[in-house]
Amino acid sequence: MALHRFRFKAMGCPCALQIYAPSAGDARAWAASARGEIARLERKYSRYRADSLLSRINASAGDPDGVLVDGETASLFDYAATCHAQSAGLFDVTSGILRRAWDFRSGRLPEAAQIEALLPRVGWAKVRWAPPRIALPLEGMELDLGGFVKEYAADRTAALLRASGCRSGVVDLGGDLAVVGPHPDGRPWIVGVRDAAHAERPALSVPLFAGGIATSGDYERAMVVGGVRYGHILDPRTGWPIAGLASVTVLASCCLIAGSASTIALLHGDRARAWLDALGLPHVRQTHAGEIENRIPAPPIQSPAAPPAARHRPAHR
Repeated sequence: MALHRFRFKAMGCPCALQIYAPSAGDARAWAASARGEIARLERKYSRYRADSLLSRINASAGDPDGVLVDGETASLFDYAATCHAQSAGLFDVTSGILRRAWDFRSGRLPEAAQIEALLPRVGWAKVRWAPPRIALPLEGMELDLGGFVKEYAADRTAALLRASGCRSGVVDLGGDLAVVGPHPDGRPWIVGVRDAAHAERPALSVPLFAGGIATSGDYERAMVVGGVRYGHILDPRTGWPIAGLASVTVLASCCLIAGSASTIALLHGDRARAWLDALGLPHVRQTHAGEIENRIPAPPIQSPAAPPAARHRPAHR
């Protein structure tokens, strides 16, 4: 049983598969199947593709009849509704239109009027979701599943690999990781958590036997205006950035939960620790001052002498 590595780009980010297989032929077949599933989900849910289901739903905004969706999509919308409820409205898949006002490469703040003009089209509570039909009541409203569709794809891909006969491996979609299974000898994958203050090195490493890991952070897409730092994590209620943590990394039973929980925690700011602790989710929080608080029960492997087997590159949501 040998380890095979495959690197590729999908969903707008670098991706990798590390899988153990009895032969190179098996590894290639499994990798092709995995990449096919990732491509399917990208075609279906990318807001950048005019032919995607998500783009068709967004194009229907203002049509009271809305769009009928399949069971897979219905489950994702149900999950979006759950995240919205459990985050007190902070996690909102209608808030992507706020990007029209914010350009973090410009070094300029948007006019308050720009944001005020967009806010009436933000709010999951305004969406008419009566499975299997979804309707966006206002023209210009949009749904953006970028907050969790990559994590969902990572879990789906790991499940597909297991169903195909693969027992050991890890799926990495732009830093969102889902474990197929531990190394054949039972060892965990050693996952490096990026240091928010020093991108060239991991802050610490954690062993991962199963489940998933994901990070949300705002330390790369940000700007400083008038001595004030503005990150790209926006409060859907105000349209303005939330000041708080640099990043949150969460371990969970699946990558989908890890990703959405890390994003919600980042949106909670100073309340992140209490929220995650109440859910019993192991996590690492990092501040912009370089402080790191590790809330993962098992002792991490600090300052690894060699690169970890599965390097965790945070996906920035």
